Amino acid sequence: MAKQADGRRRRTGAWIALALGAAAVWAARDIPLQIGARRIGARADGERGERYRRSPQFAGGKFRNTVPASEVPTAAMPRILASALTDRDRRYPSAEIPLVRPVPGGTDPAGLYVTWYGHSSALIEIEGRRVLLDPVWSERCSPSRLTGPKRLHEPPIALRELPSIDAVLISHDHYDHLDMESIRNLVDLQAAPFLVPLGVGAHLERWGVPATRIIELDWNERATVAGIEFVATAARHFSGRGFSRDETLWASWVIAGPNRKAFYSGDTGYFPGFAEIGEEHGPFDVTLVQIGAYGDAWPDIHMLPEDGVATHVDVRGGLMIPVHWATFNLALHDWPEPADRVWREAKARDVRLAIPRPGERVDADDPPAVDGWWQQLA
Repeated sequence: MAKQADGRRRRTGAWIALALGAAAVWAARDIPLQIGARRIGARADGERGERYRRSPQFAGGKFRNTVPASEVPTAAMPRILASALTDRDRRYPSAEIPLVRPVPGGTDPAGLYVTWYGHSSALIEIEGRRVLLDPVWSERCSPSRLTGPKRLHEPPIALRELPSIDAVLISHDHYDHLDMESIRNLVDLQAAPFLVPLGVGAHLERWGVPATRIIELDWNERATVAGIEFVATAARHFSGRGFSRDETLWASWVIAGPNRKAFYSGDTGYFPGFAEIGEEHGPFDVTLVQIGAYGDAWPDIHMLPEDGVATHVDVRGGLMIPVHWATFNLALHDWPEPADRVWREAKARDVRLAIPRPGERVDADDPPAVDGWWQQLA
C-alpha cells in the first residue's frame, strides 16, 4: 500500500510539474511579440529607415530629447529597491476605486468632452469626433501575463462597448501606453487609423495593424483625420519595450478641431518646450497632463504634479485633467499623493481643474467641482 501511495504521489507531482510548465509556456508565448518590432531605429531599412534618419530628433541610431534627460543612476538602484519593499500599503488604495459607468453622449458639433478610463487612457470627444488616447485595457502593463504592474481597478467599460472612434492616438511605446492586446482588439472592433510617433508603426505592423491604418509623425508634423488636425509635438521622455532604448520616438499631441483644441502631454519631464507649444498652438480648451509615477531618481522623464500644473499654464490651457495616476503602481509615492498635490498647486495658481473618477465624462465647458473622492481611499 505504501508503495502504491508513493507512486500516486510521484505521478501527481509529475502532473503538477507538467501543468505548471505548460502554464509558464502559455504565459510566455506572447513575450517576443509583445516586445514588438526588431528592425526599428538604426536597423530599419527602406523608406521607413530613411525617414527616421532624416528626423532632426534622430542621431547615432537613437531618437533624442531637445533637452537631455538623465537616466536613473546605477548607484541609486539599491536604495530604490529597498524603498520598494517598505510602506507598500501606502502605494495602494485602501478600498475599491469607484468607477463610473460611461454614459454615451450625443455628438455635439460644438462640444468638448473627456472621459478618463484610468492611467492615461481617455476618450476625447471634440466637435462631434472621437479620439481614443493610449488605450490600455489589459490586466498588466507588462510583456508577461504573470508578472508586472497589475491594474488597481477594472476598465470602466469594455473595449467592445466603446462608441465609434475616429482616431486612436499613441504617445510612445512603453507598456503602460502601448498595449498589444488592446491594439489588436481595436483593429477588429474599430475602423479608425492609429496616429503614432516615428517608429511605433513598426510595432503595430508586427501585431497585424494594416499599414493603411497607421500614420507615423515626427515632431511638428501634422495629419488631418475626420476633420481633426493632429500635431505631434515635443516631449522629454524615452522609449523601449525590450533591452534597447530610444529606437522609437515619443511625443505630446495637439488635437485641434475647427474651433476647439485639446493638448495631451504623454509621458514627459518638464522642459521649456511646453511654452513654445503654447505659443505656437495654444490656447487649449482642455489639457490632459501626466502627474503620476514620479520619483527623485528620474526627475527628467516624469513630471511632479506641480510641474504638470506648470505645463498646463505654459501651453495656455483652460481646464486641466490630470492623467497617469491611480490605475497602476509604477513609483514609490503614496497612491493618493499625485491628486492631492495637483489639487493644491492648481488652487495656488488659479488653474481650473477636474479630477474625474475612472469612467466619468467631463464637459470641458461645465466641469464638475473637485470633491476629493480619492482621499477616502488613502
